[in-house]
Amino acid sequence: MIKILSTNNPNKAEITKQMLEENNINVVLLNKQDSSYNMFGAIELFVPENQEENATAILKEIEDERNA
Repeated sequence: MIKILSTNNPNKAEITKQMLEENNINVVLLNKQDSSYNMFGAIELFVPENQEENATAILKEIEDERNA
């Protein structure tokens, strides 16, 4: 598994996970945030090594759309 995203924003993590899954990419979400204080720790998304290229292409496309 390869980490493709690390964020403190739970909404961004969940939306990104759903977008990747809609494109048939297996995603594991690992929430390392403190349960009492969500400002500490990160949420990480992992994908299988053989799907890393497709996943990063989708993330780049999403980022490009935001910046357009």
